[in-house]
Parts: sequence; structure tokens; C-alpha cells
Amino acid sequence: MSELLKVGISIGDVNGIGLEVIMKTLSESEVYKYCTPIVYGHTKVASFHRKIVGIHEFIFQVIQDAHQAHAGKPNMINCWEEDVKIELGVSNEIGGKYAFLSLQRATEDLVSGKIDALVTAPINKHNIQNEVFKYAGHTEYVQAMSGATDSLMLLMSNELKVGVVTGHIPVKEIAENITHDAILSKLRMMHQSLKSDFWIEKPRIAVLGLNPHAGDSGLLGLEELEIIIPAIEMATKEGIFAYGPYPADGFFGNQGYTKFDAVLAMYHDQGLIPFKSLSFHHGVNFTAGLSVVRTSPDHGTGYDIAGKNMASPTSFRDALYEATHIVKNRREQKELVDNTLPFTKMSRDRD
Repeated sequence: MSELLKVGISIGDVNGIGLEVIMKTLSESEVYKYCTPIVYGHTKVASFHRKIVGIHEFIFQVIQDAHQAHAGKPNMINCWEEDVKIELGVSNEIGGKYAFLSLQRATEDLVSGKIDALVTAPINKHNIQNEVFKYAGHTEYVQAMSGATDSLMLLMSNELKVGVVTGHIPVKEIAENITHDAILSKLRMMHQSLKSDFWIEKPRIAVLGLNPHAGDSGLLGLEELEIIIPAIEMATKEGIFAYGPYPADGFFGNQGYTKFDAVLAMYHDQGLIPFKSLSFHHGVNFTAGLSVVRTSPDHGTGYDIAGKNMASPTSFRDALYEATHIVKNRREQKELVDNTLPFTKMSRDRD
């Protein structure tokens, strides 16, 4: 039990469905075979939501630090002391304030190595904004806190893995952010993640075009000819199996994605609309390209069903399991590499 991974969980917006899906997931005994969960929030807020979910026997073990976590039990670190006024289904300053306090403490523990992975419950990207959190979302915040200069938003399910070149930016700014270097950077991260995080030896990546019909040979736009194709060619020279660009509508319409290990879309909705159409409620958002592991469910705060005990825990549960799998895959690969290095050195010395 002492070798179980410690997975931190931020609670998201207290007025949403975050704690509902968290407690529904952690009430399943199977979870504790794979990890020791540590929730960052407050027991009083959790008790409020627990009454709604109706799992009265569910009890968090209160700890002060991640090192004190009890294996086989749900753990809670209280991140504030004051009482919180919860208004289910309402987006307000309170929801954003405590979502941030939870996320901040959990991310600090992730970056410092006190926990092995982080699973984030949904936030409201508007009400969480403050003097410290000036980011478009979880992805950008965790990237900054981990000291990385870039990351890849990767949505994944059994049916499909989709990454995006541009993430949470206005549509009118997409084209100017589609650059050769940006595409190449995302392809490199996707390629490496598929190999180290998912153990796909020679991943095949499909690249979508930006314009309708992938530009139609320049008739509908030049980005494919001048930016996307050269980036694909450079990636191919580096040993990355990248193909395209493919027109997005036909690619998903004829199930072209089934022939590839992952798809790189040019912008958020181009990738996420087909992904959620195929995998809603059991998709997982993974921030690839970082030294730390962070996942989340593929849904939002669920204000419309908050407090109604209607939220499905499936996506959150999948996010929790995927986080543990990725950490284990990375560690096993590192162990294999470390064990191989001495033999490689001996061989070179003999030569």
C-alpha cells in the first residue's frame, strides 16, 4: 500500500458539480487499489455536497500535508478556515476564490513532488480570474507553475486522441497563431507523449488543415501550403510519422481518425467538437509535454445540474485512472532506459 501513487485533486468551483463527481468516484473501493487520493478543499464544503449526493458514510481523513496521506482512504487537506457560502448553480466570486485556493495548493504540491499527479475538477474560467490567476484555464496555469514554456492540450478516450495547436484564444486570433514553429512544437510534444506516456512505439499522427477543404490547393487560404505542410515535412525529417493536412470535416466524417494514433487539430473547437461528439462523458483532458502529470474530466462546472445529484462521475473517474497510468508508464520507461544505459556504455567501452 505504501507504494501507491498519491494523486492530488482540486475541487473546482464549489457551486458546480466538482465535489459531487469527486465523492462519487472516491466512494468506489476499486480506486484505492491504484492510488491514494488527496483532495484539496475543506471538509465543511465537502459535507454540504455529501448530503446532496447521499453517501453519508463517506468520510474524509483530514491531514495537514500530503506526506500524511492514509492509503486506502480519501484524504482532505483544508485549504482555508472560513465558512463558505455555497450557491449551487451560480457563477460568482466565491466560486472562483475557493476554486483558486484549492488549485493553487494542489499545484504547489504537484510541482514540489509531494503528490505524483493532479486531477482538476472543473473551474469557471471567468470567475477564477484574480491578481495571481491570469490564465485562460488549467492548462496554461499548470504549464506556468511547472516552469514549462509550452504544453499540449490532449483530449483522449478509447476512440480518439486529439491535440490542438491553439487552445483557449479568441477565434479571430487563430490564424495569426498558426505558425511553423507552433505546429512543429506540438507535433514534437505529441510524438514524445505518445511514446513515453502511452507506450506507442511508432505513433502515427494526422494533422488537420486550418481552412475548409485544407485550403483547396491555395484557393481557400495559403496556410496549408506556406505553414502547415512545411512543418509536417520538417517533423518527418526528425523521424515523426506525421501526415496531412486533412480537411477536418471529411476526416472525421469518414472515420479517418481510426487509422492514426492521434490527431493534431489547428484550433480548440476543430478538435473538441468531434472529440466530444464521440466521447462525451468518458473523455479525459491531459496536459502533455510537461514534467508533471495533470488530467481532468472533459466537462465543465455543470451549473445546470449542480445540487441535483445527476452528474456522472465517469469522466472524472477516467481522468483519475489515466493520471495513474501515465505516471506509471513514465516511471517504467525511465527505469528501462536507466537499466539500458550501463550496458550501452560497456558496449562502447569495448569498441
